[in-house]
Amino acid sequence: MSKQKTKKFRGSRTCGGGTHKNRRGGGSRGGRGNAGTCKHHFVRSMQRGLSFGKHGFKRPQSVTSDLIIVNIGEIDEAIEQLVIDGFAEKKGNAFHIDLGTIGIEKVLGSGKVTKPLFVTASEFSSVAKQKIEEAKGQIISPSVSPSEKPESTKQE
Repeated sequence: MSKQKTKKFRGSRTCGGGTHKNRRGGGSRGGRGNAGTCKHHFVRSMQRGLSFGKHGFKRPQSVTSDLIIVNIGEIDEAIEQLVIDGFAEKKGNAFHIDLGTIGIEKVLGSGKVTKPLFVTASEFSSVAKQKIEEAKGQIISPSVSPSEKPESTKQE
C-alpha cells in the first residue's frame, strides 16, 4: 500500500477491507496460494504463466523404434488391388508380395486370411505367421548377410 493510501486509512479500523470479518481467512479471496489455479482462478494463472511441472517419463529417441506395420487381414483384403497396381504377383491361386518394396517392415496378425499368401517382410508376429501358414501360405524372410547382422548387445 502506498504511503498516501496508508495515511488516508489511518483510524478507519479496517482500512478499506469491508467489515472486520473479511480479511480473516482465505475464504474472502478464493483461497490462499495456488488455490483454484485450474478452476476459479484459471485466468489469473494463465496471465501469470504458471507452470505445474512435468509428469511421467519420456523414452530416449535412440531406444525407441517406429516400425511401419500392417495387419495381415488388410493385406488379404487389398491383395487383388495390389496385383493390379503391380506391387504383388498372382501365381496359380497363390499371391506373392514383397512388403519391403512398399516400405512395410512388420506384419501383425489381426484380421482373417482367406487366400494363400507368400509374404516377404523383415519381421512377423507369431499370430501372423500362424494365420499365413494355416491358409497354406508361406513366410519369406529376406536373407541377411553376416556383415549386416546386428551384434549381440548382451554385456558379460
